Amino acid sequence: MGLTIKTGWLRRITSERFQRLGREFFWISLGQAAAVLGGLVGVRILTELLEPAAFGQLALGMTVATLVHQVVLGPLGNGATRFYAPAREAGALHAYLAAVCDMVLTSTGGIILVALLSGVGLILAGLSRWMGLGVADLCFALLSGYNSILSGTQNAARQRIIVAFHQGLASWGRFLVAAGLILWLGATSTVAMMGYNLAMIFVLASQYFFFRRIINSAGGADTAEMIVNNQWRTQMFTYSWPFATWGIFTWAQIASDRWALQMFATTQDVGLYAVLYQLGYYPITILTGLMVQLVSPVFFQRAGDASDSSRMQQVHTLNWRLTIGALILTGAATLVAFGLHGLVFRWLVAPDYRAVSWMLPGMVLAGGFFATGQFAVISLLSGTETRSLIAPKIATALIGVLLNMLGAAWWGIIGVVSASAVTAAVYLLWTLYLVRTRHNQNSTEGVR
Repeated sequence: MGLTIKTGWLRRITSERFQRLGREFFWISLGQAAAVLGGLVGVRILTELLEPAAFGQLALGMTVATLVHQVVLGPLGNGATRFYAPAREAGALHAYLAAVCDMVLTSTGGIILVALLSGVGLILAGLSRWMGLGVADLCFALLSGYNSILSGTQNAARQRIIVAFHQGLASWGRFLVAAGLILWLGATSTVAMMGYNLAMIFVLASQYFFFRRIINSAGGADTAEMIVNNQWRTQMFTYSWPFATWGIFTWAQIASDRWALQMFATTQDVGLYAVLYQLGYYPITILTGLMVQLVSPVFFQRAGDASDSSRMQQVHTLNWRLTIGALILTGAATLVAFGLHGLVFRWLVAPDYRAVSWMLPGMVLAGGFFATGQFAVISLLSGTETRSLIAPKIATALIGVLLNMLGAAWWGIIGVVSASAVTAAVYLLWTLYLVRTRHNQNSTEGVR
């Protein structure tokens, strides 16, 4: 009788857990689908309104936002996301939020200072024509970075509906507002970026409105809680700084494909490549990111403060199985791209961009390899030791920069696409080795 009661209780708990995960997966899928669809529709709209050269300028300008995200606000967001669950478990949400806020304000001041110095450098170099686009890029970098931090914290709190809503809103709003401004003010890259900014202001305001639920749940601060503010700041900084060390190198890799084409080819080639990237690299990373967004908070909760080797072993085992699934998805998506690349370009881009459709499978393969590597890394990020990722991140980024330069100089767009696939493959193999090594270490510690 007692065994029957216990079995029924376990079944009920398990059922409730899977039901909750099912609901979360639904909302995450909906948000990611809305983001992907918005991106695809946006590419179609902007390629109709902007010539390849202007679209290329927009792609080059976006590298500024990528730099700020990779080096400053992205690492901070990773730390905020990772330590939400431990802060909630410790009943120290107020101190945690205060630490995050302090770090965001400090980072913003540093970003603005560097931007001012860079603006002076542009003027002295006689490149003042880039100032308008540069200012718009900086604003977008800050707005999207703040939004990413809020979204990551809400995802860690498992407020999936809110995250899904804003993912779709950001994707659709960005392109639609940009298209409206282009029709009103003219078809330039600066006007398009202004549209991105207006959309992100609205999304950020909406994000903060819902984020107040987390602020209110934190309660008021007492003296003891505020004393540990510095402790949370130290923990997040220790966790986040490795992201910043490799961030500058990964940014160089991400930006080098476009700038290499700008240097060795034309701005029009940059625009053509940017469309390939949007249709091939971006969707597969988004689809894999769907699962990352679902499992990361669950893994972080299971790992806790990462001091229990048995809990970490469970995380590594689950993540390894899911990584294999992501690799299978990459292969399937690449095969689909081989068969349907012509149809995809006929439906989703303007005629001026369709000459490069045959390169789509290579771009999908590159995106899939990189996304699978990012997926595998979750098990390492579930711990608090992130320094093991410095070597593979920096080394593969440098390899990527070199291959992008050589590829652009020798073979143009196809050279850059091939360089992306090779670099992503190297990154994937290295991260799989690290994850497997760490998994074996946890298995050994568990036996002891």
